[in-house]
Amino acid sequence: MSLPTFSASTTAEEVADTFAAQIRGKNVLITGTSLNGLGFEAARVIAKYANLVIITGYNSERLKLSEEALKKEMTPGANIRPLVLDLASLASVRKAAAEVNAYPEPLHVLVHNAAHGGGDFTLTPDGFEIQMATGQFGPFLFTKLLAPKLLASASADFTPRVVFVSSDAHLFGTGVDFENLVHPTPEKHQNMATYMQVKSANVMFAGELSRRSGGKIKGYSLHPGTIFTNIMQKEANKKDLAGFGILNADGTPNTDSQFPFKTIPQGAATTVVAAFDTRIEDHPGSYLADCVLAADKAAPHSVDPENTKKLWDLTEQIVGEKFTF
Repeated sequence: MSLPTFSASTTAEEVADTFAAQIRGKNVLITGTSLNGLGFEAARVIAKYANLVIITGYNSERLKLSEEALKKEMTPGANIRPLVLDLASLASVRKAAAEVNAYPEPLHVLVHNAAHGGGDFTLTPDGFEIQMATGQFGPFLFTKLLAPKLLASASADFTPRVVFVSSDAHLFGTGVDFENLVHPTPEKHQNMATYMQVKSANVMFAGELSRRSGGKIKGYSLHPGTIFTNIMQKEANKKDLAGFGILNADGTPNTDSQFPFKTIPQGAATTVVAAFDTRIEDHPGSYLADCVLAADKAAPHSVDPENTKKLWDLTEQIVGEKFTF
């Protein structure tokens, strides 16, 4: 069977339909599934075929809205299960992981889609900068605690995957500031610079996870594209994004930007590729963009083995958990 060629215009539904056979019977957990977001759209199309899709959010009321919307438009029998998860809280991560580990079903794919919306310097109750907590520390601990369940889902024709929704924004930074990672200070905080560091960490985590697991878990990171989602519409981000020429001064999308906009269905497509496309099976740890492998688009500082090892080791120290296989 020949597979279609995907591109920037491919939609998440087209990808899911192509790999329906791979999705059938699988259980998938997607973080950050608010309405009008990429995680919601990925959940929607995967749920057409999957055995179970677990959706998460830190706000139970918003999570309920997503659950109701998904169940309303899904075919009868679509299995959606909500999970309250605040990635900025290690206690919440531990509680949610314990809940998932108690599920009778195995876990085949974990998609780290959630991100903090940015803004002023804020420390979490654990003492972490909130963007990095949501994008690196929480996902690291969550993945570590769910790793045995992921590994148990492996079979002769399937290797579990962990997907990280990163961004080409990591190319505009200088990588992770390891000193600030351990000792975050408001003096070194800049909203977009912190965002770039978090997205670098996503690329680094995917690569190091693949290496450390010896290929028993395949990690992938990706650039979804430029999409007018909830995060772009937050007041805290509008000025910064206008400075990059992505938004107009009034907060509307700049259609003349050097970063062409995608629709939400197009933006979620690369997530579904990373989760199920059989053509990337032999390229664990890779970065994807526009629904295809794009190793040349990953910044050198985010694929450097010394950097990825250092991030992993420091994150272990920070969250107080060794993550070994």
